[in-house]
Amino acid sequence: MVESRLSNLRYAMVCASNQNRSMEAHALLKEHNFRVGSYGVGQHVKLPGASAKEPNVYGFGTPYKLIYEELSAKDPELYTRNGLLKMLHRNMGVKTAPERWQDCRDRYDVVVCFEERVFDACVDDLQKREQSLCRSVLVVNLEVKDNHEEAANAAPHALRLCQMLDASEDWEEEIDAILNVFEKETGRRPLYTICFY
Repeated sequence: MVESRLSNLRYAMVCASNQNRSMEAHALLKEHNFRVGSYGVGQHVKLPGASAKEPNVYGFGTPYKLIYEELSAKDPELYTRNGLLKMLHRNMGVKTAPERWQDCRDRYDVVVCFEERVFDACVDDLQKREQSLCRSVLVVNLEVKDNHEEAANAAPHALRLCQMLDASEDWEEEIDAILNVFEKETGRRPLYTICFY
């Protein structure tokens, strides 16, 4: 059942390139009326190419539609077979373009990362920012392999975690209990820390 009201908290979904894992979760949370954004932490957006030595590289801010059109023109059979065109089509329905976490100045209550190095980059970035508001932000990592199947499997887990956090009276007091229940339900034990704005 889709929630009819907006979420209490604001959520950010973060992966390396803001293409697969973060966007799968973003799409699902958006569908459930969560106030959600998504980002990548890499220097560039990298997508698989014809070989491992030839990735498709784009700057953050390049519209998903443009990437879709370029890959469709380059090798429609390859990019249909490997799922990139389907992924980009989904992304176009969620937002205009991939965004870089380090350039984001929106403030979130919860940041969900999908890889430990992404988690480390987000925490490092938050710790370098001016912390003038004394407002806490929960940064959580759900370790997820960067492929379409794993992203699809992890998105409902991200949604469930966000539902549990949103339903809590005080996530800072309840976080350990929430994560214990989450681990029992999903088999995933998230890594987390608390940072400040």
